Amino acid sequence: MANKDFEEPDNGDEVLGDEGSEASAAEQSEAAGPHSQGTGSQGTSPQDDADADELTIEDILGAAQSDEAAVADAPAQEYDLLLDLKRLQAEYANYRRRTEEQREVEIARAKGAVAKGLLPVLDDLDRAEKHGDLTEGSALTAIAEKLRGVVARLGVETYGAAGDAFDPQQHEAIFQAPTPGTESPVILEVVEVGYRLGAIELRPAKVVVAVPAE
Repeated sequence: MANKDFEEPDNGDEVLGDEGSEASAAEQSEAAGPHSQGTGSQGTSPQDDADADELTIEDILGAAQSDEAAVADAPAQEYDLLLDLKRLQAEYANYRRRTEEQREVEIARAKGAVAKGLLPVLDDLDRAEKHGDLTEGSALTAIAEKLRGVVARLGVETYGAAGDAFDPQQHEAIFQAPTPGTESPVILEVVEVGYRLGAIELRPAKVVVAVPAE
């Protein structure tokens, strides 16, 4: 049987096994410098890549999307249906807004119709008050206060008073009185008080106007 001679390594030589290979790789990595460690495929750290890709809830909710973008990820067979649904939702929102606005207008008109029917009664109460018929503690005075309270709760306001500047958009001049010292038309006397309900004019104020004397 043939003998095989195995050469023993010298004292200065080292036999590299698995552990020696790992140690050598570590030494080479340290020699390459810190820039070679912990880098991604683009030269950035994994933490930087994670931070760049991370979105907060505020970012998602604050991003504006069109109808097309909102359904872009939907399957092809559902894309048109979802897009139609988005548009239908927008149309319904507009319909609700217009309906609410029209509802407010109709409520104001209904209140105005009720208030207009009470204006002649209010005029009679005003005349009775001027003649001294609304004495304190009388039944007529109590009725007048209740009626005026109902009109006020409806939102009806009066306008037009002596000394106010004359405005043809709000006041109806039934007589013009040339008055010395008057530089611009001014209400001299209110014949009938004006009433308005919000932006709706129920009745213009009928007034006597003082105008500059020639």
